[in-house]
Amino acid sequence: MYPLRRSMRFWSGAVTAALALSLAGAAQASAADVNNAKNAGFESGLANWTCTASSGTTVTSPVHGGSAALKATPAGQDNAQCTQSVAVKPNSTYTLSAWVQGGYAFLGVTGTGTTDVSTWTPDSSSWKQLSTTFTTGASTTSVSVYTHGWYGQAAYYADDVSVYGPDGGGGTDPGPTVPGTPGGLAVSGTTSSSVSLAWNSVSGATGYNVYRDGTKVTAVTGTSATVTGLAASTSYSFQVTATNSAGESAKSAAVTGTTTASSGGGGGGAVPKHAVTGYWQNFNNGATVQKISDVSSQYDIIAVAFADATTTPGAVTFNLDSAGLGGYTVDQFKADIKAKQAAGKKVIVSVGGQNGTVSVSDSASATNFANSVYSLMQTYGFDGVDIDLENGLNATYMSQALRSLSSKAGSSLVITMAPQTIDMQSTSNSYFQTALNIKDILTVVNMQYYNSGSMLGCDGKVYSQGSVDFLTALACIQLEGGLSPSQVGLGLPASTSAAGSGYVSPTVVNNALDCLTKGTNCGSFKPSKTYPDLRGAMTWSTNWDAAAGSSWSSSVGAHVHGLP
Repeated sequence: MYPLRRSMRFWSGAVTAALALSLAGAAQASAADVNNAKNAGFESGLANWTCTASSGTTVTSPVHGGSAALKATPAGQDNAQCTQSVAVKPNSTYTLSAWVQGGYAFLGVTGTGTTDVSTWTPDSSSWKQLSTTFTTGASTTSVSVYTHGWYGQAAYYADDVSVYGPDGGGGTDPGPTVPGTPGGLAVSGTTSSSVSLAWNSVSGATGYNVYRDGTKVTAVTGTSATVTGLAASTSYSFQVTATNSAGESAKSAAVTGTTTASSGGGGGGAVPKHAVTGYWQNFNNGATVQKISDVSSQYDIIAVAFADATTTPGAVTFNLDSAGLGGYTVDQFKADIKAKQAAGKKVIVSVGGQNGTVSVSDSASATNFANSVYSLMQTYGFDGVDIDLENGLNATYMSQALRSLSSKAGSSLVITMAPQTIDMQSTSNSYFQTALNIKDILTVVNMQYYNSGSMLGCDGKVYSQGSVDFLTALACIQLEGGLSPSQVGLGLPASTSAAGSGYVSPTVVNNALDCLTKGTNCGSFKPSKTYPDLRGAMTWSTNWDAAAGSSWSSSVGAHVHGLP
């Protein structure tokens, strides 16, 4: 969350265009179409592939299909590009795709004779398919297909590359066969609005379809899924199938999942219907140094930034920076928290930030996370936790950790999240999945609409940060993607000093709030309906707000509290 310490993000116009291309539909294939890539699954090592600076190798885990995959590691000025020359037919359309995992991964093609294309994805903890299309020129008989990572980023994995279209005459690998039927389907968890499922992997499968009462409701690449948007206290029948390019298996044996009774919506106890969240800095970076007692009364939720990682996986602790805060003592800090709570405010501890290194990646670390956060709540009087992990998040185990914490703290627990814009572009993203997984105990998601660049709105159009449209069109993705309006807030910097980019005036924030809640003061994008229960807004930080004369909280705070 600490914007001035963020590592540089690469949201250039070219990358945004590539993101848009990744959403384009593939051209319909004809009966004679084939995969023209050779050694597409890296089963024969790096045969047919050339990787720069010896950056590529093959591994046996993780793999998407078969028994091998590519692992390529960027180093120095090398981005770990691996290339194959592929024979193609002139004046023909091809679908280029690959499955990737790990660090930033790019997929593209050059030498098409028309428009060369590429697509990409940020780091991903599970297999994700990249796909785009290209058309060859009148004299094009071969193209160069490539994958690469990004400078200074982690290694990426690639598997099952496909250049699907008319046979270019260069020969092909043996085609796949239809995978077998998945076994072991079981219900792994339920809420009042969702059922979580898990099943056994199937050899040769590249994806799985999930069916509810005979109707396909989602497709995933892993062996688990959470079906959301369900009615409380209702039983549903679920089946899964395995898929690859050869076809779809028969449906699995059915299991029944029954949602729990409704608790009336997310967690958070007595948080106001419309609330303002502000991050309080436990450090001095040039903004106004504050005690908790100095924070403006306009803030309903105060997120203390940040908890610190420990040597125990998943566990966190908190260390008040007394020296940096002018001698602020722990006893004063605790007393100020109690005073804010007596005034009806919530004070929570934030985990993460740009330098946050907390990893919750298995059951043991999930338990450690829940136990340590609950211990901090008991020690300091925190009302809950904010998840601001900007270096990766495992939806399965973070959801497990937060549910464990909820079982300890009870229904008054406040859970907030502060994902970056890229984290909430799709419900398949781990941050979005986590929010949906814990929807019944989640208070609010305050996405950071800054330090971003251009992103896709819910209408499929690209919007640039710094406008009403950027706020409303991106919020629409969350509002229509399964979150309740009361679980959506707009996160903005309090001043130009608080973020590298993306600051907008309080007037723009207020106009976006009006557009979403009342359908007024919209820009060119106007949502198809209004969301009068929208939770409100968030800012980084209360300190930068104070440094700017509290202009943000005075304007936006009053506006939020005046919403219908």
